[in-house]
Formats: sequence, structure tokens, C-alpha cells
Amino acid sequence: MTQTRILTLRVSRLTRETPEILGVELTHPWGRALPAYEAGAHIDLHLPGGFSRQYSLAQAPHVAGNRYVIGVKRESASRGGSASVHGRLREGDLLPVGEPRNTFALAEGAAHHLLLAGGIGMTPLLAMAQTLAARGERFTLCVFARSPEHLAFAGSLRDSALAPHVRLHFDEGGTPAQKLSLPELLAAPAPGTHLYLCGPAGFMQAVRDAAKGWPEDNIHAEYFAAPDGGVATSGKPFMLNLLQRGIRVPVAGEQTAVEALHDVGIDIPVSCQQGLCGTCVVPAEGETAEHRDFCLSGSERRHKVALCCSRARGEELALHI
Repeated sequence: MTQTRILTLRVSRLTRETPEILGVELTHPWGRALPAYEAGAHIDLHLPGGFSRQYSLAQAPHVAGNRYVIGVKRESASRGGSASVHGRLREGDLLPVGEPRNTFALAEGAAHHLLLAGGIGMTPLLAMAQTLAARGERFTLCVFARSPEHLAFAGSLRDSALAPHVRLHFDEGGTPAQKLSLPELLAAPAPGTHLYLCGPAGFMQAVRDAAKGWPEDNIHAEYFAAPDGGVATSGKPFMLNLLQRGIRVPVAGEQTAVEALHDVGIDIPVSCQQGLCGTCVVPAEGETAEHRDFCLSGSERRHKVALCCSRARGEELALHI
């Protein structure tokens, strides 16, 4: 297993998208081509002050060209990441940036894609919508924002290719006809429709509550943070069975699987350590796992596991590593 490659990129442009959201464009300092990505991907920014944070790429590859575009919301309860971007980042700065990774990809063969974005959660879904429009696939992008003044990347939403597919909901302002009801929107899923959601915790829970009748394999989510402020990683002791190596590694009750593997010299890359980013996901006998992540879909959990937080359902978790 290898760590994500680190690039050195230039902050080529900063734009004030809303009072709280800063648009950041990154390019290669010598104009070289950037690693390719697909809609739904994110990058890791290694920021001044020693912070590393994940941000979704907000433009489809064919729209972005040879640049990465992200949106960063200034959080009042920032742990340092967004404050560093808003307070310390300047055009011309060079930043270490992890190459794109994607744990939130578009489903293949869907009859319709329903994209629900809450606030800054619009960033990966905007890239998805641009990709679907270019492919000529059926989709609807519903964006929930506080007000028109708090709508990021509004110019992209007005693009002629996207505008017919976009529905806007504003908590403040707008007309009553613009108000979207999640229970009505999600009441009766049509066969082959896939649902994608991204946004703050309250929005994510509201969508999940309204989508209880949807097939789990048709729901795809990307979280900013683990619900309820964290994810439990401890539990009863268990054994890791590394099938390709033919060895077994014990995991103590207060250890994570990643920590146990590191103790015996097996390097598993980690980043968020909350089951959000997918960095530590490995092939596994998923039915033997007690999944605690927020990055894998129902179908992916049958053959993968996020080792930073998940544990064994019984006494053993089998890994294909």
C-alpha cells in the first residue's frame, strides 16, 4: 500500500463566493498537467499551521481544465483548517496537496441521478451535475442554501447546460414555490434512481430520515464530519486475519485495526481517522466487519472495510491484504 502522492501547487486565484465561502483555484507552478480525476473526488490540502483537510473538487474535469477548484467555508467552530485558508492563504502561495481520491463516485447505469446539496455540500455535486450534463444523462440537482447571498458558485449553476436541471431552495428569501420538501421529494423513489447527498450534519440526517424507503445501495453520501461529533473506534478485542500474508494480528479493545497493523510494521495510510475520507479502506470479507464508517456504500461494505474505525462483527475480521 502506498501513501497518496503529494503535489506542490500554486494558489492561482482566490474568489469570494459568499460572505462565508472562499473559492480557491490551484494550478501547477510550471504549468504542467495535473493528475486526472472524476466528479466526486477530493484533495487533501496541507495548510499553514500544520493542518491537513479534505476538500471536494467543485468543477468537473472538462470544466476545470488544468486546475483544481475547491470551496472552503469559514466555520465558526473551526479546528484550524478553514481559519487557515481564510486568514492565511494568499494568491501565489505554494501548497502541498494530495492528488485526487474518489470515494463518492457517480453510479454506473443509473436511470436518474438525484443530487441533494446542503450549503457548501454543493461542491462535489456541482462537479457531478456538470459531468452528467456533458454525458447527456438524466439528473436533478437540488441545492439548499440559507439565502441567495449564501449560494456559492452561482454562476456555474446558471450555465445553460445545468440551469434546466437545477432546483433552488432558500431558507430566507425566494418565493414559496421555490421551497423544497424533503419528504415529498424522496417519498417514492423511481426504479433505477440513485440519490447523492452532501452537506452539514443536520441536513444529512434530514435527508436520511426522508429517504428511509430507498434501497441502501442507491444512496451515496459524503460527510463533512462524523455524525454526533465523532465515531467510536474502541470495542471488544478481535483478530485480523491477513489472508494474502497468511498471518493473524490481534487488536486490543482500545486499539484500532490501523494501530494494531502499524505495531507489526504494516503501513496503512490514514487521513481523517473518522471513517469519512476512505484513505484507509482495504479489500475485506465485509460481512465479518462491524462497519462504523461514513464513506462506503451498502454494496461496497460487502467487500471493503475502513480500518481507522471499523472492527470485527465477531472474533475475527478477514482482510485481503
